Amino acid sequence: MSANELTGTEVSVLMVLMAEARAVRNPDLAVLGPELKKAQRDRLSSQGLIEVGKDGRSMTLELTDKGWKHCSDLMGTPPPKGAAGPSKALFTVMAGLGRWFQRDDVRPAEVFFPRDTPATIAAPPTPPNAVVTPSVRASLDVETRIRDTYTELAREPGAWVRLSRLRPALADIPRADLDDALARLRRASDVSLIPEENQKTLTDEDRAAAVDVGNQQNHLLAIEQ
Repeated sequence: MSANELTGTEVSVLMVLMAEARAVRNPDLAVLGPELKKAQRDRLSSQGLIEVGKDGRSMTLELTDKGWKHCSDLMGTPPPKGAAGPSKALFTVMAGLGRWFQRDDVRPAEVFFPRDTPATIAAPPTPPNAVVTPSVRASLDVETRIRDTYTELAREPGAWVRLSRLRPALADIPRADLDDALARLRRASDVSLIPEENQKTLTDEDRAAAVDVGNQQNHLLAIEQ
């Protein structure tokens, strides 16, 4: 299904529901985006893109799995024919997000989350009798060592540390394992892994130590602790 099979209002509502990542009360929808008329609501529901529910006396709307996929598919498509300026701007922003999602192999559901989601979510303790495979345990051990080594090298929490300093301290870890662990860690809310903005300052050691994530060479690591 392309954007031309939906109206600008219908597409905008889908984008609002994606950004909210929750069931939205119908009265709140007009505050967050365009008002959705009954005929348009029924159309989106009949196509399996939204689920209509109830919250007390209010109707709620929420994306279905098919709706999430449709939003993802719309990122990078041209706006509907006859779309006004705001709708065109929305599609331009969506296309930019789509390029990022494609480059880093990210799905919208990994980026958008409900407003009341805690800033940090503590993982539940592993039960004493839990079976943890050696490969999973090894991955966790590498990530822990990266964090511990960062703490030793950083002058303060959140300070940038060059990977050219980090790698020698973890030289016993195979390069591929370390790269995989860095790629996983960058998804954590307290971790940033970025390229050096001023490429002229990079040394041969910096270039050799860079980790390639999403076809981008990253040289700097920061962890907020």
